[in-house]
Amino acid sequence: MKKIIMLLFIGLITFSVNAQDKVAKIEFESETIDYGTIEKGADGVRVFKFKNTGDAPLIISKVKSSCGCTVPKKPEGPILPGETGEIEVKYDTNRVMPIRKTITVTSNADTPTVALKIKGNVIDPSKDSVLEKKNKSVVEQQ
Repeated sequence: MKKIIMLLFIGLITFSVNAQDKVAKIEFESETIDYGTIEKGADGVRVFKFKNTGDAPLIISKVKSSCGCTVPKKPEGPILPGETGEIEVKYDTNRVMPIRKTITVTSNADTPTVALKIKGNVIDPSKDSVLEKKNKSVVEQQ
């Protein structure tokens, strides 16, 4: 009886050590998306593509934005080894201003937290800038 218990104990330890060797790894095509200069009301949806390069299923538990103007959407199920996935990000382009936001991805990968960034500038083409008005008035006076 003691031998059976000892064998089971050793078997469980061996199994747990082998299970710890497998780990998920997340690799993004790019960790920054540049919107460039876009117009107010333009399509604000962009996608971060990634691949699980590890040997265990990748589970993204949380995707959080640094601001309410950016809404990220995470994959629902696990991403198996060798498969790809996407994190969709929607920025509210009705806000005319420069874009500098961070999206934090939490997962079971070997690097459990990854910071993704979006950047760009939203302009309103229906409004002239102060500099353009100043330049026009100086030119028109001559």
